[in-house]
Amino acid sequence: MATLTLLRRDELLDGTTPRRLTAAVTAGELMRLRVGVYVETAAWNAAKPEARVIARAHALALSSPTQPVVSHETAAAAHGLPLYRADRNRVHIIAPEARPGAAAGVIRHRGDLTDGEVVEIDGLQVTSLTRTVADVARTASFEQAVTVADAALRQQFVTAPDEYDFDGAARFRQEVLVIASRSAHGLTRARRVVEFADGRAQLPGESISRIRLRGIGFRVIELQVAVPGRGIHPYYVDFGLDEANAFGEFDGAIKYVDGKILDGRTSSQVFDEEKQREDWIRGTTQRHYARWGWPHIATAADLRTRLEAFSIRPPR
Repeated sequence: MATLTLLRRDELLDGTTPRRLTAAVTAGELMRLRVGVYVETAAWNAAKPEARVIARAHALALSSPTQPVVSHETAAAAHGLPLYRADRNRVHIIAPEARPGAAAGVIRHRGDLTDGEVVEIDGLQVTSLTRTVADVARTASFEQAVTVADAALRQQFVTAPDEYDFDGAARFRQEVLVIASRSAHGLTRARRVVEFADGRAQLPGESISRIRLRGIGFRVIELQVAVPGRGIHPYYVDFGLDEANAFGEFDGAIKYVDGKILDGRTSSQVFDEEKQREDWIRGTTQRHYARWGWPHIATAADLRTRLEAFSIRPPR
């Protein structure tokens, strides 16, 4: 993920005047993140939400007399985890009870951190991965928390499309729940998130899709199902819905524009390859097959409507 370059006021004033700096902000060329810390507006507008979250955390650290410990979804972004409906304007931190109230643009969480629950990432003091997942699971929405928990499990325990360390994931879940149990609030929410989380979900859209599939009545949802391909390597399908004799895939539009995914191919070539792959899977398995994207998973009802168009229905 590309990072945003922060510009400090004293550095900017080496090559300009205070009046010109103010004019650049007024004209929309520069954006002030915190007092004395700026970023180029064009770069900010082009950045991913997670990059913006991290930039605000660095800006807070640069303008604070003591290093804050960033937490919750801010820490999740720092750990390289994707966010769902990220709070792009505020930084989450954890501070002892005795510290004074938080500054503007900061959500302060009261609490203590044990040894090993703070790590350094690119100069930021950040809650550890297990502590971060526990905090998000306790306090965020189910969709936000599952997205983070899925990604954390994937980051740690998926080494290949067909290799998932179930034992390691189980230990990670237990560690998260132990941490969550130290708080007076949110343990039930955290347990629900942790029990649902699965590192085999590859994208936030797959995490949300799984929630919606459960919401419309599917109870057996297989992830990254291997289907024999044309050569020696199998195809992998996002969702196996045995209850409906169907396969499903979340089709994020990014695969048709992201350079890493395209790997030198044009968007039309990728689309054609996906179509041939889908035809092969349909023909060899005789299963129903549906694709959906972000517009179809806004609610469970939206996904139900999409699936019914392909004669895919949950069990009664």
